[in-house]
Amino acid sequence: MSTLDGLWTVERVGGALPPMAGVRKRIRGAAGATVAGPVRMAFDVRGMELRYRAPFVGLVDVLEPAGEDWEGRSTLFGREFGRFRLRRISVTQELQSQLVKHIDEALAMEQNVLRMLDSMISTTDDPEIKQQLREHKLETEKQADRMQRRLEAHGASPSMVREGVGIAQALMKSVLDVARTEKAGRNARDGYATEAMEIAAYQLLERIAERAGDEATAEAARESRAEEEAMARRIEANWDRFAELSLQEAGVAV
Repeated sequence: MSTLDGLWTVERVGGALPPMAGVRKRIRGAAGATVAGPVRMAFDVRGMELRYRAPFVGLVDVLEPAGEDWEGRSTLFGREFGRFRLRRISVTQELQSQLVKHIDEALAMEQNVLRMLDSMISTTDDPEIKQQLREHKLETEKQADRMQRRLEAHGASPSMVREGVGIAQALMKSVLDVARTEKAGRNARDGYATEAMEIAAYQLLERIAERAGDEATAEAARESRAEEEAMARRIEANWDRFAELSLQEAGVAV
């Protein structure tokens, strides 16, 4: 008999259950949860039953072993309304899935940064700073290409949901850039914060890739992180200049 501990896909067999694509059950010891996107339904394990907690009291999944899998009956206050099957997801499969998710998020992040850089370049008057932004845009394009190639290496394509969020965020920033007056200092502040976010994202991606045995992705993450760290240092070296430009734009004579 298979133990219940682990991560499981949920396949609809019949009854009034909705489509179960993407639904997972995570079980450890006497507790677990059914996860469907952002929805998480916690339950307690009582023998061969999964008894859901509030606000889903009365909902119980009754399980029966089926080799390495489990067959289940969904009941509400004792009445069956659907049947499903649990299939175990190996640690390797889940790790690969998480790796692809983080590569996808890194790609969406860089695509968003490219739009932010376009906005910063168009609202920056200082020639030296504008040139640094243009050079970093070229680096960012290479970083996005690296992530695109790593995503393709895993047979995946970019998530349109994350892409849509990135576009909305970039458009909102463009509106703010045009409206505000002290562009140099605030662009530097936003750019520095963005570099910190990118560095953190690549630190995390590198380590997940290493655990998944994907050295090519780990190396791509290290290469991109080094470029982001260099850009952060360039911003740090120019804070006096950014402060001066910011005051000039505000009409403050120092």
